[in-house]
Amino acid sequence: MPAAEIAVVMRTLADPTRRTLFERIVAAGETTVGTLTRGVAVSQPAVSQHLRALREAGLVAERRDGRNVHYRAEPRGLSPLVDWLGIYGVFWRERFANLETLLQEIDHDSHYGTGAHTRHRRRGRAPPRA
Repeated sequence: MPAAEIAVVMRTLADPTRRTLFERIVAAGETTVGTLTRGVAVSQPAVSQHLRALREAGLVAERRDGRNVHYRAEPRGLSPLVDWLGIYGVFWRERFANLETLLQEIDHDSHYGTGAHTRHRRRGRAPPRA
């Protein structure tokens, strides 16, 4: 998972207009430039430039039908981003599990009247100094 691929996908989707166009293509399944132009306050040449950026990032594919070009989302284009987020998903799940355990201990201690001294001793650490 090269960092360059992730950077290209993130940079491409960072633009709000481009992200909106991508989301509309995903929702439609397949659509044309004309249809996309009708839904945004952007000119047809600007929409075409955004589509080129999405295509170059591997996020959309095109199919020519005479003079019309149909665009569809390319699921593999999001792979670098999904992989990168997966790494951090594991990281955050572990952190949230640790936080949940700590909050349960605090709730238990406050409910049963045991103080910080007991909690720290249970973990093998000295209680904090006042």
